[in-house]
Amino acid sequence: MRFSGFKVLKEGLTGNKGWSPHWRSPDPKTEYDIVIIGGGGHGLSTAYHLAKEYGAKNIAVLEKGYIGGGNVGRNTTIVRANYFLDGNSQFYSHSLKKWENIEKELNFNAMVSQRGQIQLFHSDAQRDATIRRGNSIINQGDEAEMLDVPTLKKMVPYLDFENARFPIYGGMIARRSGTARHDAVAWGYARGADQHGVDIIQNCEVTGIDIEGGVVKGVQTTRGAIKAKKVGIVVAGRSGQVAAMAGMRLPIESHVLQAFVTEGLKPIVDHVISFGMGHFYISQSDKGGLVFGGDLDFYASYAQRGNLPMMEHVMEAGMALMPAIGQAKVLRSWGGIMDMTPDGSPIIDKTHIDGLFIDCGWCYGGFKAVPASGDCFAHLIHTGRPHKVAERYRLDRFRTGVGLMDEEGTGSQHNLH
Repeated sequence: MRFSGFKVLKEGLTGNKGWSPHWRSPDPKTEYDIVIIGGGGHGLSTAYHLAKEYGAKNIAVLEKGYIGGGNVGRNTTIVRANYFLDGNSQFYSHSLKKWENIEKELNFNAMVSQRGQIQLFHSDAQRDATIRRGNSIINQGDEAEMLDVPTLKKMVPYLDFENARFPIYGGMIARRSGTARHDAVAWGYARGADQHGVDIIQNCEVTGIDIEGGVVKGVQTTRGAIKAKKVGIVVAGRSGQVAAMAGMRLPIESHVLQAFVTEGLKPIVDHVISFGMGHFYISQSDKGGLVFGGDLDFYASYAQRGNLPMMEHVMEAGMALMPAIGQAKVLRSWGGIMDMTPDGSPIIDKTHIDGLFIDCGWCYGGFKAVPASGDCFAHLIHTGRPHKVAERYRLDRFRTGVGLMDEEGTGSQHNLH
């Protein structure tokens, strides 16, 4: 696909001026069969699966900015399938299997690295909960392995095992989990969709959704009106705003999630590591930077930047887990807009408007869900029926209270509130 060692060397020596675009940049047509609002990982994956798996020919992906400028390029790149609840467990297992084949399928180096994720626990109660989660993962057909402290000290000796406040009691490793290059995932799906005839329209913001008699007819954009028989909304943290154009109020709050990267360092962190006593997680990129993040900024916001108190909180958690991180210089930070549902699980469903579909509410799980989300949303748009691994992601569960999927178990009465 136009790549070779000689080509890379030649372009490196001549200013990289000979590369050609990986996908077309067409002007929008006046009408499509299917319009996907949102050119992030989920939107591009949806368009790719619609074209490849179902043979759809007249599809447009509308992105208000540039490809890779949203959450798909603003995350900590973690890929995993260690969910507990029935419904989530099957979905993320399906997604991880697709991650394992994504580079072959797209013929694009997404830099998938199954380095393993270690989830630490720091008390008897956390140990019991982790064992229960591990058994659930194994029952689903995936793998989980418990690690004792001596084993952890050999694998991750740079952690603070003597912290009196947060002693490390052990951990669980999912060896098939890991990371992928976020930008490459967006580029790979964009190129794949384009090769199957999808029009990817950048700098095309949707400003309205046309509905007549309860049926979607198309969208209004900054580049003109576009008619469509079916419209899919998949815009992450902007879901509430775009759905409002169709008169819908979603059970969504948008919050900022910050992430950070340090200067390049020699290889030290071989895994993804999750701190059990604070929402902190860390891995090391192929360029050597330590990539880490923590909790949401706990107020609603559409800003793609965070605040200093949460930055301080994340740094404190990092120092408690791994004191050596204090010697590293932070190069940059960024924020992604998380579309948070009340039960922490996503929505993939039809709306009450004929021909209008919604894919949202990914909370912390958006990047790792990209392959399966696109697969399931494409299935829904094409057939009108939910994919078997996404049957629990109904929108009306928030109206009826039936089928709520509280992954953290923090509701007043788990799964019944």
